[in-house]
Amino acid sequence: MKSTAKIIVGLAATGFLFACSGHKPASPTASATVVKPQTQAARKTHDIPLSKLPGQRTVQDVLQTYGAYATSKLKPYFDKAKVAYPPREVTFIALKQEMKLELWARDSGEFRLIRNYRIRAASGVPGPKLRQGDMQVPEGVYRIAGLNPNSHFHLSMKLNYPNEFDLFHAWQEGRSDPGSDIFIHGKANSLGCLAMEDETIEELFVLTAHTGAENVKVVIAPHDPRIFPLKADIEGLPAWTPELYSRISREIRALSPGSKPVAAARL
Repeated sequence: MKSTAKIIVGLAATGFLFACSGHKPASPTASATVVKPQTQAARKTHDIPLSKLPGQRTVQDVLQTYGAYATSKLKPYFDKAKVAYPPREVTFIALKQEMKLELWARDSGEFRLIRNYRIRAASGVPGPKLRQGDMQVPEGVYRIAGLNPNSHFHLSMKLNYPNEFDLFHAWQEGRSDPGSDIFIHGKANSLGCLAMEDETIEELFVLTAHTGAENVKVVIAPHDPRIFPLKADIEGLPAWTPELYSRISREIRALSPGSKPVAAARL
């Protein structure tokens, strides 16, 4: 497979139709750099309109508008968990069946559960995303590829789907368009994305900017493997699904080693 790397790069350049339509490209300033929290007094600003026209906003504009209020909501949870804000690392666990997103974070110690959020909408069924237009929320271990302050869905954070694992298996199976443009965003509509409350995406956006997107991981599972194991027992799932579910389960169990152990994913 000497040409595998070139093929994967080619696949990554395809499939740029929007999975969640209406997302404008992220601002050039929406980079994966750490932005220090504001020190101004927190006040409720989530209903104050941003001053710039759509398409002209920057991450810094979002932080100026929502940063203090979002931080004031987040910090008590971090204080209770005894984790510094902003933390050194963050992991979001998205559970499709439970419609729940867990926020885990750590500074110099172990990861701790900070709080849970409700997922308002997540289209599709259990199983990984395979192609553009299948309306599936992906399953796997992802990173935040960028912060988009100009989303039609209030605010959004782009995932690095398809990642190397997705691209490799798409290449193996001859799928030239595995899809792209998967976001965590506001509003209530989902076409393969995770839709959150507007105030929730404000918190997640601000937290990611303060932590640094390169320090944020997103694990998406069909259901909670700490409750019952992930099994590739649904007809039509790819042959590599057990490997994927084993990876997801390891990531989640590593965050909560004290949770009740479950059987390994069926191979």
